[in-house]
Amino acid sequence: MATTTGRASRTARDGTAGAHGARGRARPGSVRRFLSRHWYAWAMTAPVVIVVGVLVGWPLIRGVYLSLTDATEANVGRTIGVNIIPAKYQFVGLENYVGILTSSLFWERLAWTALWTVVCIGLHYGIGLGLAMMLHRRLRFRSAYRVLLILPWAIPGFVAAFIWRYLFNSDYGVINAMLKAAGLGTVGWLDDPTTAKIAVIAVNVWVGVPFMMVALLGGLQSIPAELYEAAEVDGATPWQRFRHITIPGLRSVSSTVVLLGTIWTFNLFSVIFLITRGGPGTSTEILVTYAFREAFTGVRNYSGSAAWGVIILALLVVLAAVYRRALRKQGEVW
Repeated sequence: MATTTGRASRTARDGTAGAHGARGRARPGSVRRFLSRHWYAWAMTAPVVIVVGVLVGWPLIRGVYLSLTDATEANVGRTIGVNIIPAKYQFVGLENYVGILTSSLFWERLAWTALWTVVCIGLHYGIGLGLAMMLHRRLRFRSAYRVLLILPWAIPGFVAAFIWRYLFNSDYGVINAMLKAAGLGTVGWLDDPTTAKIAVIAVNVWVGVPFMMVALLGGLQSIPAELYEAAEVDGATPWQRFRHITIPGLRSVSSTVVLLGTIWTFNLFSVIFLITRGGPGTSTEILVTYAFREAFTGVRNYSGSAAWGVIILALLVVLAAVYRRALRKQGEVW
């Protein structure tokens, strides 16, 4: 009996090993069958993967590498006429990151960037939701209102920035002219740190509200009208219908547009740079505009600018991860 049992055990082990070996030997064939079956999908996605790798992947890797060096305008490789000057910058490890994170300048810029982002997104969402609910109702000339309200989003960013810079001009701007006509004093909108911050926030709200409005309007149209009718029949007030039907119905759309808006606003370069250039002084400078200034103004500090860029990317990745975790806790799939 023991001999028979031992033979059976060895046979089972040999069979199991043979099955594992067969599966192992079958893997290359399985991969080939998978590739041959889905070759069209790979062929269609390959150009996108290559373009993204060239335009995003390589610059990102290069930027991370430069952030670990002491590369500046003075020691990078360059060609002057027929003379080729080799690069002389050296690897310094995390020295740039330590210098940035231990400086008060970084934390001041981060605090203003966070405030700028929170205020802009809050106003984007609040005003956008109000306009979306207004346009969701039946009213005359609704299509015309939609076109007019979406125009700020259609105007190129640099054009909008130049228009608003003219409007905020202290001497001949339209806003100060209106204040004079009303018998009020003029305001140096771009000359004072506080009013300059208010000005750039106002411009960004004007530019960003249409996107939020359109996205939330699409979300409102996806909520079944029967829910509102049933709630009204049950005696629910407008506030109760808004709180218990509209807000939950917009949750999936809201979570997406708030995250996208946060990333865009956190990295928004054009409004601040074209209107105030970070001034007066550096009062309206956010992280991304300071990184640009490091790389392209004065003594060009390429390694420092790259380190600032990597830190900005890390902050946004952490923000997105925390936001995704919070949504999962609330039962949202994202």
